[in-house]
Amino acid sequence: MKQLIFLVLTILLLTSCQDVIDVELQETETRLVVNGLIRVDMSQEFAPIQIKVSETTNFFNDNVPTSLDDNATIIYGRFNPDSPENLELDPNNFSSSLTELEPGSGIYVPDLSFDADQRIRTSNIFPNTVFILFLEHKGRRYAARTPFSPTVPIDTITQGVNTLFGEDDIELKITITDVLDSEDFYVFDFGNGDFLTLEDEFIDGQEFEFSYFPERDISSGESLEVSILGADQDFFNYMDLLVEQTLNDGGIFETPAATVRGNVFDVTGLDNDILFDNVNRPDNFPLGYFAVVQEFKETIDVN
Repeated sequence: MKQLIFLVLTILLLTSCQDVIDVELQETETRLVVNGLIRVDMSQEFAPIQIKVSETTNFFNDNVPTSLDDNATIIYGRFNPDSPENLELDPNNFSSSLTELEPGSGIYVPDLSFDADQRIRTSNIFPNTVFILFLEHKGRRYAARTPFSPTVPIDTITQGVNTLFGEDDIELKITITDVLDSEDFYVFDFGNGDFLTLEDEFIDGQEFEFSYFPERDISSGESLEVSILGADQDFFNYMDLLVEQTLNDGGIFETPAATVRGNVFDVTGLDNDILFDNVNRPDNFPLGYFAVVQEFKETIDVN
């Protein structure tokens, strides 16, 4: 537990100064990939905690699932305003141990074998809650920190009549109402790896309508589910670059030849005497992202 506390105190200093960069991968180079996008429906009792880990192979092959050395751990709580460098942990349920769902699956979920419930209740999640993920893989220790990012619901979603490139294009008209005097970032998920990023720089506090034309073919009569996800600026920047790069060629956690670096860091050997900021290990890090975000969904039947 002391080692975890040391990691908590140090990881708080890591991510704020890190830039999202493009990284060129050699064909034979393999990396750990962490798919840690947690979508929270605050109307449900528990957050759907699931972390997927895999390894890259090369440009032409999909990532392959891999297993961690031990359980992964999520620690969460709120900053102490009197000591912002420390994390004030929820005394009732401040950690969650994650075990592999099936051997070799690479999917980690709350461990039901514990006497205490390892699931995370939504009643313990607030806008200023911070989540820290720890995991070990092939003898190396990794960590990622993220704040819970709330969002606004989708007010309306309708089908328009305009086209973009051809008569088969589908126009979706979406309306949201931004929060006044708050710097907000949004990620829209249209399914099949089709994402859109939006910031409120010019729409602060306003009702905002925009049109979007999904890239994939959608048949008449098909039901399309659209999600809005909360995001902090780091996650927004990550998704913005990733969307630009992938251009719908595979999911957001598939790995092209040049990939985008996320918020997971190699913290192997870190203790209370070492301030690790990844500067001395620029090429030693996993891929993927850990984020805990609020999600609202709406469904539209396409004509």
